[in-house]
Amino acid sequence: MVSIAVFDIDGVVADVRHRLHLLERRPKDWPGFFAAAADDPGLEEGIDRALAAAAEHELVWLTGRPNSLRAVTRSWLADRGLPVTELIMRSQRDSRPAPVLKVDELNKLRPRQVELFVDDDVRVIAAAEEAGFPAVLADWMASSPVLSEAQDQAGRT
Repeated sequence: MVSIAVFDIDGVVADVRHRLHLLERRPKDWPGFFAAAADDPGLEEGIDRALAAAAEHELVWLTGRPNSLRAVTRSWLADRGLPVTELIMRSQRDSRPAPVLKVDELNKLRPRQVELFVDDDVRVIAAAEEAGFPAVLADWMASSPVLSEAQDQAGRT
C-alpha cells in the first residue's frame, strides 16, 4: 500500500497574508485575491516539512483554492522546489466549508494510507482527526480571522 502525506497550501507552504486585505473590503475582491496567489512568498517551515514528508511518502496537495488556479499553483510549487505531484483543488461550484470539503477529499484518498495531513485551519484539523486521520496543525503563520472566514464560511479557499 502506498503511504501518502497530504499538505494544504495556503497558510502551510504559501504565505497569503499580503493579499488578505482584498477580503477585508466590501464587497470582497475575490478575483484580485486569487490573481495575487502567484506572488505569495513561501513559508520556510512548511516548505521544509513538505520536502521532508516527500522523502518518505508520496506527497498530495489538498487545497481549497479554486481549480482555476491550477496552472498558477503548479508553477508556484515548482518555483519553490516543491514536488509538483497530485493536486486536489476546489471545483468552481463547490462552496462547502473547508472542513467538509477536505475530509471528503481525504476519505477519497483512503485506498492509500494517509500517514500525515497538514493544514493551518484548526477546524479542518479537528474534523480530520475526528475522521481518523493523523493531522498536524500548521501554526507557523499567524492565524487570520479573514482567512478563517474565507475557508469556513464563504467556502472559497
